[in-house]
Amino acid sequence: MGALKILVTVMGVLIVAGTVTLVVLLVQRAGGGAEAPRMATSLGQPAGTTIGGMAAAEGRIAVWVHRPDGDRVLLLDPRRGTIAGEVRLAD
Repeated sequence: MGALKILVTVMGVLIVAGTVTLVVLLVQRAGGGAEAPRMATSLGQPAGTTIGGMAAAEGRIAVWVHRPDGDRVLLLDPRRGTIAGEVRLAD
């Protein structure tokens, strides 16, 4: 009879420990983790430049800019925060 009481107590402790572990794991996964720090990005365009429009294109962000020397489309790499390419709309 004493062995049965010990066995029931051990199984009860295992059930409580398993439930606590499950709850902790669910809370950690649902939390989403810490947000990545925001990175300030400058397009490095001359004074007087304005943004005419933006669109997502194949893992890049296309930004249409109106510059004093002509319009351009800048292709930005959002992972690196750099300009990956530039298309001049007129020479």
